Amino acid sequence: MGSLSIWHWIVVIAVVLLLFGRGKISDLMGDVAQGIKSFKKGLQDDEKTAEKSEPVKSIDHTSTPGATNRTDVGSKAV
Repeated sequence: MGSLSIWHWIVVIAVVLLLFGRGKISDLMGDVAQGIKSFKKGLQDDEKTAEKSEPVKSIDHTSTPGATNRTDVGSKAV
């Protein structure tokens, strides 16, 4: 009683085919396959854009040895 024989599977498959029809099942499987392909393509596009992005640039706030410090920037000469 606990095991399913080949006849049980044949009856289940026949009922599914009668309910949904052969065309609907193949259309459904085609839609699933197309969804998986577009998902994989989206993942590949994300990886390509991540590789092409420029590295983050930072500003160095330390003064260079040859730079002169101006102290009279805010004063007015008369």
